[in-house]
Amino acid sequence: MALETLKDVLEIDGFKVIRGKPEEMSWDEFDKIRADCPIHITDKINSISFKLQNGPIKLVGVNGCQVDTLIAAAQLIIAGLNKEFPCFENRIVIEKLSSALYWLNSRKENRAARGVEGTNKP
Repeated sequence: MALETLKDVLEIDGFKVIRGKPEEMSWDEFDKIRADCPIHITDKINSISFKLQNGPIKLVGVNGCQVDTLIAAAQLIIAGLNKEFPCFENRIVIEKLSSALYWLNSRKENRAARGVEGTNKP
């Protein structure tokens, strides 16, 4: 039920969502695509997976998503469920996930202002 809420979602947090693996494609070929599309939904087994960023972006480039993307995906799922089953608790969860994204973005802006965003420096 939860992943059905993402059936029309083509991207999350700026990352393209890919669904399934084309039959004619090997897993090695598919893994190369996942470097550019780190969010993979497999409707057949009701699964979503995320390839996480490995290393500082300034040093290695974007090679996965950050925790922000996982939170954004969770928010989309809860919002979709709330359309079907609206309740106070779902609204609070959506609000708290929005708050988490706000504070992560605030941290990112602070790090950018200090010139350490995308590095391993504190």
